[in-house]
Amino acid sequence: MKYLDDLREICRRNRNNPTESEYKMWRMVLCEHKIREKFLRQKPIGNYILDFYCSKLMLAIEIDGISHKDKYYQDKNRDQYLLIRGIKTIRYSNDQVLNKIDEVFKDLISKIKLRESELVFSPFSRENAREKRGKRV
Repeated sequence: MKYLDDLREICRRNRNNPTESEYKMWRMVLCEHKIREKFLRQKPIGNYILDFYCSKLMLAIEIDGISHKDKYYQDKNRDQYLLIRGIKTIRYSNDQVLNKIDEVFKDLISKIKLRESELVFSPFSRENAREKRGKRV
């Protein structure tokens, strides 16, 4: 997906200086192959930077710090922008990640399974796109 070139350097800086909760989520859940899907950190899409993104599942994971309390409508607009492009957003708070990582892990596994089943019939699904291309040939 397209993104602003200016975001590339910001993403690189963010990857090199993660928040404590982003670091914990990456190390304890996403990076250690506990989840079989590949997630990227600090992925730019459009005008936004996603904390974590899986292209296969078209799934974003956002870790919300205290600053997000004042950004409710901005977050909703961002989520809507992504959803229009077929990307679903899952949100966890800093507190959840820092203090209840096992619960976050279990919740994420169940949401990934749900997302996999959603994509089976989605027009955004890569499998559906391949089938449509195959039928035209």
